[in-house]
This record gives sequence, structure tokens and C-alpha cells, in this order.
Amino acid sequence: MFFAVGGEAGRAITTRCAVLGWFQKLLPKEPKFFDLFEAHAVPLVAGAKALDALLSGRMPVEAGCAEIFKQEDLADEVAGEVMLETGRSFITPFDRGDIEELIGSMDDAIDQMKKTAKAITLYEVEAFEPGMAELGAVIVKASERVSVLLPMLRDIKKHAIAIGALAKEIGAIEEHSDEIHGDGLKALFRAHRGGDAMGFIVGAEIYDHLEKVVDRLEDVAKRVSRIVLEHL
Repeated sequence: MFFAVGGEAGRAITTRCAVLGWFQKLLPKEPKFFDLFEAHAVPLVAGAKALDALLSGRMPVEAGCAEIFKQEDLADEVAGEVMLETGRSFITPFDRGDIEELIGSMDDAIDQMKKTAKAITLYEVEAFEPGMAELGAVIVKASERVSVLLPMLRDIKKHAIAIGALAKEIGAIEEHSDEIHGDGLKALFRAHRGGDAMGFIVGAEIYDHLEKVVDRLEDVAKRVSRIVLEHL
């Protein structure tokens, strides 16, 4: 049951709440969360570079996939630490739900890299289409932009405009990846319509995995943008 409190008692409660809110704003925010976001970006970029290297032929497929798996494990450790700190920290830099969603979207991006590597391993793919190699370079570009974006969260008001511009750039990178994906599928179909259906199916799956990696990286930028809007 809800009881309305009026008079002096009501004013006293309102004052205490206002003072508490003011006091919480003065308390130092936990910098460890920013450290962890940036720490997660390290394996995120490293995984993207390994994926790019194996798609372009600069790294053997087996070694590239192993590197992606390694980096995904490192990212998982950081993501797990973020979740632990979210539960036990008294003061967080922004809403706990936002923290969990941001690290979740970052982890989804490198998880998708791992899914791509698993598909490559499963189907024993050893050579890649030009469009796949092009997407590998796009993934590196998007992941590096994300790694630049994250430190700006340390001072949202100062970097709000730069964050918006960078998020927009990542969105443009994702749109470009859609074009590469579409053109790649068309070329793949033309190359295999003579009867090699399995070659088309496998190639199309890898293309889809690669395009989803860029989608997940764009999701990170969208999460950051929403956090900024909530704190301006």
C-alpha cells in the first residue's frame, strides 16, 4: 500500500533525497570500468587483425583461427570481470544496465569473429573470395574506430561531439560492408551456378558471418551513443 507523506515530513524526505543525489554526483566514479572497456578493446582489435590476416592470405588459416580463439578467451575474461565489478561497486560511471549492455555488445562482436573462424575450420576453407578479404579489412577498420571511441566515455561532455561523429563513421563503415556483402554473394552465385552448390552454401555462410561482425561492432557504437544521450 502507498502512503502519501506531506507537510514537514514530506519536505524533509525530499531534502534528504536531493542531498543524497547531490552527494552521489560528487563521489568519484569507478575508473576501473573505463579501464576494463579499453582492456576489452585490445583483444577485440587483435581478433579482427587475425581474421583479416587469414582472409587475405597473410597468415595461415589454422594459425589465424587459433589466434582468434585465443583473443576471444581473453575478451571473455575481461567481460566477466566487468560483470563482477558491476555487482559489487557502490558507484558506477553510468547506469549498471548500460554498462552490462555495452560490454555485452563488445563481447558479441568478438564472439562473432569466433563463429566465423569456427565455420572456416568446420568447412576446411583454405582460400577466400576477394570480397571476404575486403570485409576483413573493413572489420579491422571498424574495430579500431571502436577502440578510439571507448576512451572518450571517460569525459562524455567533453567528447560528445567527437563521439557522435565517430559513431556516424562506424555506421557508414557498416553500410559499406553491406554493399561488399551483397556484391560478394552475387559474384559467388555466378561462380557456382554451374553446379557447385556446396561451394556457394559455404561461401555464403562465411560472408554472412563476416557481415555480422561489422553489425556487432556498429552495435557497440550505438550503445555508446545512447549512453551519451542519457548523460548530456
